Amino acid sequence: MALYAAVMTGKGTGAIATVQVFGGAAQVVLAEIFKPAGSKCAEFKTGKILLGTIVDGERNIDQVIIGCEGPQTLAIHCHGNPLIVEMIMEMLANHGADLISAEALLIRILTEEGSLNTIAIEAKLAQLNAKTLAGTKIIANQIDAGLTEDASEWLKNAETTSLDRIAAEAEQILADSRPAKLIIAGCTIVLAGPPNSGKSTLLNRLAGRQKAIVTDIEGTTRDWVSAQCRIGPLCVTLIDTAGLDEQLAASSGETVEKAAQETTARILTEAELILLVLDNSRTAEQLNKTLLERVVARKVLTVLNKSDLPAKFAVAQLPDSLSKTVQICAKSGAGVENLKKEILQMAGVAEINTETTVAFTPRQQDLLRQLTAAKSKQRAGSIISELLYPSG
Repeated sequence: MALYAAVMTGKGTGAIATVQVFGGAAQVVLAEIFKPAGSKCAEFKTGKILLGTIVDGERNIDQVIIGCEGPQTLAIHCHGNPLIVEMIMEMLANHGADLISAEALLIRILTEEGSLNTIAIEAKLAQLNAKTLAGTKIIANQIDAGLTEDASEWLKNAETTSLDRIAAEAEQILADSRPAKLIIAGCTIVLAGPPNSGKSTLLNRLAGRQKAIVTDIEGTTRDWVSAQCRIGPLCVTLIDTAGLDEQLAASSGETVEKAAQETTARILTEAELILLVLDNSRTAEQLNKTLLERVVARKVLTVLNKSDLPAKFAVAQLPDSLSKTVQICAKSGAGVENLKKEILQMAGVAEINTETTVAFTPRQQDLLRQLTAAKSKQRAGSIISELLYPSG
């Protein structure tokens, strides 16, 4: 009888790790290496949770919990020490298990169950890499409701539903999928601005700890510094860049300074949102041409920092694309909560909920784009069928 095993949790040390075992021999093998607490033999009945010990002969490996998810599907929840996980996997291999990746095991389990459509299989896989609980819930909603339900309704009522209506609904799903992706996969926010505008102080404030060096010396940050934080439903990677000023780099003549400027320019192109941090106590001369050219075509929220000092910055001199502003004092924290609200609004996630219908894989998104352009009901039906049950 076949047997497969995979580590379902991430690499490294954690509190708990999960090893999934699947196949006709799963119960037989677990009975040999698992000693249940308080009884002589284990009863691997679907739905039961068993407490006991993984043993190798007379040696106890670890106290574990076994989750009986199905007749052929058992989950071993052990302590997260990588050495313990490695020993359990080695024991399973010695008992004939084929050690495969988590993704490969999920595909095998879900395919052999045969009751799930492709969207459901993709959802189970995507949940392994979701960055937030909200992201996991959004994906889970697509299995029995969400995208599966919409596609099933389209297919069921293909003859009576107009192509325009299907196209409009597909367009809405694609639109909702863009902010949902940030909740599922995470969001990168870059702090850009002239030297000494308070970018490092703001990063430390948002991160809740000191990640960047803060001094009164202009241009202290010469390379990028990153930190992770939570803003509402978003798992945010904050990047504090070197002040973008190519004139400064040219006048300094330092290779390190030039490299920092080049790195900043590259990072700006990869961000979902740019916080343009300006010193509200300085004039608009801090807006050098290079800085404006780099950010003007991007999604930008202008942060007027140092609101505790007399204001000298003329907001009217900002280009229209940078006119969305918020005033804060990164040093004291004043206005930072309002900044977080504005970030959620600009990211498009302020109103989204976990029951929103979304497409969460490139395959789904590509098929929905094709659906919006379908010229016949026959073509639309073919695309919808492919969305639910790919022929290949």
